[in-house]
Amino acid sequence: MNKDSLYSSDSLPPLNIYRGRFAPSPSGPLHFGSLVSALASYLDAKANHGVWLVRMEDIDPPREMAGAADTILKQLERHGLYWDDAVLYQSQRSKAYQSVLEKLKQTGQIYPCQCSRQQLKEHQGIHNYRCELFDQTAPFALRLSAKKPCQMTFHDIFQSNQQQDIQQEVGDMVLYRKDQLFAYQLAVVVDDAFQQITHVIRGSDLLSSTPRQIYLQQQLKLPTPEYGHIPVAVNPNGQKLSKQNHAKSIDDNTAEQNLATAIRWLGLPLPASHTFTNCDELLTWGISHWQRSKIPKMQEKVASN
Repeated sequence: MNKDSLYSSDSLPPLNIYRGRFAPSPSGPLHFGSLVSALASYLDAKANHGVWLVRMEDIDPPREMAGAADTILKQLERHGLYWDDAVLYQSQRSKAYQSVLEKLKQTGQIYPCQCSRQQLKEHQGIHNYRCELFDQTAPFALRLSAKKPCQMTFHDIFQSNQQQDIQQEVGDMVLYRKDQLFAYQLAVVVDDAFQQITHVIRGSDLLSSTPRQIYLQQQLKLPTPEYGHIPVAVNPNGQKLSKQNHAKSIDDNTAEQNLATAIRWLGLPLPASHTFTNCDELLTWGISHWQRSKIPKMQEKVASN
C-alpha cells in the first residue's frame, strides 16, 4: 500500500478482522495510566481474535522527550505487549496529511485563521465563523468549517450513547497549527484510515474528541471505527496520571506486578489461588477472561501504584 495514500480499498482486511491500536505520544516514558490504556486495547483486540498495532504520535516536537519513543516500545515489550506489524511514526506521514489539506482546500472546506488566543477567549474559545488574513506574512492556522447544524452521535462500547454539536460546542477545528505543525485531529483520522483500524480503545480524556474525528472522517469519506473509552487513572488528588502532572514512570523491573495491578484495575479479579510467574501467563489469563461489561461508566479511578 502506498504510504502516502489515505485508504486503499484493494488492500482491505476481511470484514471480520479486528484491528486495534495503541497510540502514545513520546512526551515521556509510560506511566501506570498509559499502561492501562495499552493493556485495555491489547486485551480487547486479542479477545476478539484481532491484531494490535502501535502508532507513535510524534508530530509535536516541542512536547516530546528525546529517546522517549524507544523507551515506550521497550517498556511495552518488557510487559509482554508485542505489536503485530511495524510501528507507524506520524513524523514520517507529513505527505499524507498535506494531501488531505490540499483536498479540503480544493473543496473550500478549510480556511486560514490568524485569530489570537484573546480573540478566541471573547468567543468562549469557539471559532465558528470564517475570518480573513490581515497580515499575509504572519503565521496562520487552517480550520475546517463545521456545517450547520452538525449534531454528531455515536455509541461508545463502554460509555453508551454520546452526542456533540460540532458547530456550537467545538466550532471550526484546527487541522494545521500556526506553528506549522499538523493538528492531532487531522493526523489521528488519516492514520486510523491508513492502518485500517476497526476499533479504538483509549482513555476517556479523549471521549470529547471522538465526535469531531467522526465528523472529519465523514468529510473525507473515510470509514469510522468503533470507539470505546475507559476511565482515566488518577492520583490520590484526583488529577489524571500524565507527564504534565509528573506521573512517575512504571518500573520495568516489576513488570509482572505492574501488569497484575493494571488487570485488576480493569475489573478483572486475578485468582488468588494461582501464581503467575511471567507476563505471558498474565496476558493469556487476561485475554481469556476479558469482559467489556467490567469497564465502569465515565468516572475516575485512583491508581493503586
